[in-house]
Amino acid sequence: MSFLAIDIGNTRLKWAHYASPQPGAAVLAQGAVFLENIDVLAEQDWRSLPVPSSMLGCVVAGEAVRRRVEEQLELWDLTPRWVVPSAHEAGVTNGYDHPMRLGADRWVALIGARGHMLARGPARPVVVVMVGTAVTVDALDRDGRFLGGLILPGHGIMLRALESGTAGLRVPTGEVVPFPANTSDALTSGGTYAITGAIARMRRHLAEHSDGEEPMLLMTGGAGWKVAPYLDMPHELVESLIFDGLLQIQSHRLAL
Repeated sequence: MSFLAIDIGNTRLKWAHYASPQPGAAVLAQGAVFLENIDVLAEQDWRSLPVPSSMLGCVVAGEAVRRRVEEQLELWDLTPRWVVPSAHEAGVTNGYDHPMRLGADRWVALIGARGHMLARGPARPVVVVMVGTAVTVDALDRDGRFLGGLILPGHGIMLRALESGTAGLRVPTGEVVPFPANTSDALTSGGTYAITGAIARMRRHLAEHSDGEEPMLLMTGGAGWKVAPYLDMPHELVESLIFDGLLQIQSHRLAL
């Protein structure tokens, strides 16, 4: 009953092969490739894997990339299945105005966050942050309802926007410091503090909505490690949050 989880982001494809489709299952193998290299997965990364019994994936990179991945999955007699956001799944209710328009990665991360929180104690509200090409900061109440969230550019997009809109601005990456005294540090610090400021604002909104109850703060994404050190609030960096969500969804569907 092994299970293959796939997360196709805007830059990379990440995968993990689990011993079973259950939360907390042992990881048998895992890896990541940039999207330009996915056409050799069947010949390289996946060639020696045992045949998975099932798979579930999350894709935000578009239909063309999804089809390329499905071609690689022809290595096995396996039906590709991809998460489509819905009104309710695995204990989470989708409060988006149009539930199916919510990004699949945000939906899966919310479900993973709910399971992560419940595994550690009584139900409480959660702020779920994904830091990648874009940054999302989402609010989940103690009953598992997704209330809404913020979307803002990641570091790279912020810097490229400034470079394209500001004459002569071509500087190396700087450091995050309290009082930047050069352009490189000013850009890096400004981007980081923009993201942490959005997180702090959403955390405050969710605490007010929850009658003062302090939310859990979970962070994930390929660039989460860059932002986490500058958060002056309790938080946990969970690199596997989307995989955790895929395991939660698959387990819940099998139990129905």
